[in-house]
Amino acid sequence: MAGRYGNALFELALDNKATDAVKTDLDRFDALIADNADLNRMVRSPVFGADEQLKALGAILEKAGISGLAANFLRVITANRRLFAVREMIRAYRTLVARHKGEVIAEVTVAEPLNDKNADALKGALKSVTGGKDIDMNVKVDPAIIGGLIVKVGSRMVDSSLRTKLNAIKFAMKEAR
Repeated sequence: MAGRYGNALFELALDNKATDAVKTDLDRFDALIADNADLNRMVRSPVFGADEQLKALGAILEKAGISGLAANFLRVITANRRLFAVREMIRAYRTLVARHKGEVIAEVTVAEPLNDKNADALKGALKSVTGGKDIDMNVKVDPAIIGGLIVKVGSRMVDSSLRTKLNAIKFAMKEAR
């Protein structure tokens, strides 16, 4: 379902030559959901009716400065009771935009925020691995990985987090007993 909605929005944005503007607005909305537990609960909970969600969504969109196609899309999925899947729809839309531009999306999980120097170095390393394609990095901070990073590019994943390494050592020690 998320792919169908993402594809429909992409086709509409492509027709209106607004793919980047829609992506920017959707990224802003996705960040709001990620940063606000109450908004995340409102988006995902079936307890809230469509009217309540639409009213809250209107205020959020106005405050965040999200308008045009992205705002209309969010209103439509809310009215259709599909707001719970909005983050997957946004991810599908991002993938389509990246494919259209010849970019590769990299999902990066880090223990603490990357500074510009490290982000550029990581982007350069990923660019060399993907055959020189442009990289669109989605960075997520998760202190639970303790250190290192987890990188997903397409179907490939590299997990060099300290949590994974410690779990491997723990498992090896259990096997040695």
